[in-house]
Amino acid sequence: MDVTFAPLMDKDEEELVRFLTTNSFPFHRITAPSEELVRRLLLEGRFESDGVCTFWVFGDNHRMGLVILENLNEDTAYFDLRLVEEHRGGGKGVPVLKALTDKVFTDHPHLRRFAGRMREDNIAMRKTLLRAGFVKEGHLRQEWPLPDGQRVAEVAYGRLRSDWEAGTVTGFEWEDLDAR
Repeated sequence: MDVTFAPLMDKDEEELVRFLTTNSFPFHRITAPSEELVRRLLLEGRFESDGVCTFWVFGDNHRMGLVILENLNEDTAYFDLRLVEEHRGGGKGVPVLKALTDKVFTDHPHLRRFAGRMREDNIAMRKTLLRAGFVKEGHLRQEWPLPDGQRVAEVAYGRLRSDWEAGTVTGFEWEDLDAR
């Protein structure tokens, strides 16, 4: 699958509102954003501001979703990927993440890491990240608030520039020190 990215433009405002309000995002903090919320986020710079860029995601010339890149002015950037429902669960996430990683490290040579954070129960995305060369780096218990007031763990995955350049995936020891 040929994956490309097109920057979100001012003229795309209505399309962005439609995209975010007509798709469900069950594993995001805001699962069904309202039109009012999306318009407010636009004004607040959620999609385009210092260190933040948003791109439409295309696969084989079909719009598949949206990705928001954050912290681009730091040494670790984060992504918020949202695929339309019809493009989820078919294995398309791996080529999207690989192409996105290539884009981020190529366009931003100062970045040392590229990372994503998600709910622990987002198993499909966690497997997708592993298949795309990311490594689990953290498991933060009860970090992700749910709408009903409960909390689940947040899991963090990252890809190092050095691994991307070498075409490798390096892990690390999870075992902690003996408490004695």
